[in-house]
Amino acid sequence: MSSSSLTYLENMARHYAIQAVMKDKEGNFGEAVKYYKSAIRVLTKIIQLYPDNALNSLYKEWISQYKRRIKDLENLRTSLVPANGSRQAEMDEDVEGMFLKEKPNVTFKDIADLKEAKRAIEESIIYPTRRPDLFPLGWPRGILLFGPPGCGKTLLAAAVANEINGYFIHADAASIMSKWLGDAEKKVAKLFQKARQLSSEGKPVIIFIDEVDSLLGTFSNEVGGEVRVRNQFLQEMDGLLDKNRNHFIFVIAATNKPWKLDNAFIRRFQKRIYVPLPNKEARIELLKLYLRKISVSPDVDIVRLADMLEGYTGSDIRDIVMAAHLRTVSEVFRTNGGKGKARPVSLDDFKAVLKGRKPSVNPELIKVFESWYAKFKAL
Repeated sequence: MSSSSLTYLENMARHYAIQAVMKDKEGNFGEAVKYYKSAIRVLTKIIQLYPDNALNSLYKEWISQYKRRIKDLENLRTSLVPANGSRQAEMDEDVEGMFLKEKPNVTFKDIADLKEAKRAIEESIIYPTRRPDLFPLGWPRGILLFGPPGCGKTLLAAAVANEINGYFIHADAASIMSKWLGDAEKKVAKLFQKARQLSSEGKPVIIFIDEVDSLLGTFSNEVGGEVRVRNQFLQEMDGLLDKNRNHFIFVIAATNKPWKLDNAFIRRFQKRIYVPLPNKEARIELLKLYLRKISVSPDVDIVRLADMLEGYTGSDIRDIVMAAHLRTVSEVFRTNGGKGKARPVSLDDFKAVLKGRKPSVNPELIKVFESWYAKFKAL
C-alpha cells in the first residue's frame, strides 16, 4: 500500500495512538512516549501532504494533546508533587486544550449517504437545539457511533458541530489520563463543568470521544484509576440526562469495538448508530464526490464501478480513486518528464488498481458488527 495514501496514514496514526494509550495504562511510560511520538510524526505528515483535508484541525489538536502527554511522562521520573495551585493550573490547561479553536471543515453535505445516521443525529441534536419547546420530555444526550474503520464516524461527529454552530471538544485517553493519582477523574469532572458553563451562555457543546473503548472500555487487567474514570464519566452522563436541565451538551462517542463497552456505559447512550459499509447508492455518491475533482474518461460508468467496489469502505474508495488518478500522473513524469497534462482516468485504471487492492474490512468482522447491532440497536 502506498505511503502517500491518506487512509493508510490515518490508520497508522490511530494504531500508534492506541498502542501509546495501552502502554501508558500499563505504566510502560518509555514505550508510551515512543508511540505518542510516532503518532505525532504520522499526523504531521498527513497535514503536510493533505493541506485541504477536512479533519486537519482535529489532527492538530490530537498532536497538541499527545505532546502534552509526552511532556507529563518525560517529567514523571524527576518531578516532585506540585502544589495544589500548580496542579490545578495544569489541569485547567489540559481541559482548555481539548477545545478545538478551529472546527473541522466538514458538513453533512460533504458526507455521502449515511441517511439513517444523519436522521438520528438530526432528531437528537439539531432539532432540539433549534426548537427545544417541541421536546417537553427532553432529548437524547448521548450518541454512540460504531462500525468498521473508514466509514465516516469521525466525519459525522465533526459535521454536527458545524451544523449547530457549537463548540467541539475532543477527548481521548491521552488527554484525560494524568500522572497524578486521582487527577484523571477530576479532569473528567472539570471537562463537563466547563461544557455546562459554555452551554449556559447559549451555545451548544459537542463532546466527542474517539476510540472510546480505549478510554472507557472494560479490560481484564484494568487498575483502580481506570474504574474511577469510567465511574466519573457515567456520573457526568447521568447529570446530562437530568430532564429538569435543558442545557445543550451532547456526548458523541465513536468506536470500532463496541463489544468492549459494558452495559452501564451502553445504557447512557440512548442513540446507538451503526455506521456500516457504504451500500451501492452510497458508493455512487462517494464516486461522484471524488471523481468531480479529476478528469475522467467516458468509459467510466459510475454505476458499474460502484458494483465493482462492493465491500469496500468509504476510505477505501477514496484511496482507489486516488490510486487510479496517480497512474495517469505517473505517466506524465515517465513519458514527458513531468510536462503537460495527465490523461483522463479510464476504467482500465480502476481495474488495474483493484487487482492489487482488496477491501480493508474482513467480511467476518461485518457479521460481528451486525450481531452487536441486532442486540443493542437504538436509532
